[in-house]
Amino acid sequence: MRGDDSQEGAAILPGLITLADRIDRLNAAIGRAAAWLALIIVVLQFALVVVRYVLDTGSIWLTETVIYANAALFLLASAWTLSSGGHVRVDVFYAHASARRRAVVDLLGSALLLVPFALVLLFLATPFAARSWAILERSQEASGLPLVFVLKTLIPVFAVMMALQGVAQAIRAMALLSNERKT
Repeated sequence: MRGDDSQEGAAILPGLITLADRIDRLNAAIGRAAAWLALIIVVLQFALVVVRYVLDTGSIWLTETVIYANAALFLLASAWTLSSGGHVRVDVFYAHASARRRAVVDLLGSALLLVPFALVLLFLATPFAARSWAILERSQEASGLPLVFVLKTLIPVFAVMMALQGVAQAIRAMALLSNERKT
């Protein structure tokens, strides 16, 4: 029976790796699109400075647009950053570790920290965003953006993207650990 279990596991692993690849591609596409917000933020912030100091006036909607774009950039690009290895890790445990030890850290980190945190955030943020949609929440400023509900929606979207990336990271770690056991 032990042989059958290993054959089933061998058949499942390629499918899981395909799932991890799809999650990576989805998060990369969203992250690359969101990365353009960095350019928009710079241009709008420059315009705000010019308007403020040259024309001696301000714009609440332009200021809020910069804030919204900044939030969207970080929330939508975080999962892509994680998949690219751009998140800060505890280098004491990770930087000089073997591939096996890194896989164990990734697996435990995903299973015990990242995915549970993302699911709790999703659980808490979804009603928060839903309430905002129910009233089509807008800025408290009279001339502010009427899109607070869209901004709040990015929080559960972030949670889903991070949970999926955590699953992809765990799959890759399990695949590495499984391949090492065979050798």
